[in-house]
Amino acid sequence: MENKDKGLIGNENIEDAIVRVQKEPSVETLAHALTMFRKRMNEKGQFVIALKPGTDMNNMQVQLTKDDDGRTWWMAFTGFDEELRGGEQVMSTFLVDIRQLFLAALASEEIDGIIINPWNKTMRLDKNNIRIILGQQGRRE
Repeated sequence: MENKDKGLIGNENIEDAIVRVQKEPSVETLAHALTMFRKRMNEKGQFVIALKPGTDMNNMQVQLTKDDDGRTWWMAFTGFDEELRGGEQVMSTFLVDIRQLFLAALASEEIDGIIINPWNKTMRLDKNNIRIILGQQGRRE
């Protein structure tokens, strides 16, 4: 067994749920995946995020990616092994509380949501899905 940071233990349940959605896309498998995100969030789980340097050390920003539709996403990873799959560049990475990341994403006007594991076991969480995970389905920030 690999040595994992305590905050990442349990994220394999999210990965399994994402793979299930990829293999059998349905309302049921999506609901199960969102439930797994909520469960890990409520367990004080963490994601790995990549930061890019800003103009100074106080201005670090979450790494962005754009999809084919031109939508902008923050990148987050269920573990360091998922982050390393990208391999094209070395990134500064940090662990972040899942709930705090979701709340920050809802507050950010520059992004459409968060893409989990952009290289493998990938799932895009748009702001509506993030609100569902947080239990804020009817609210718009």
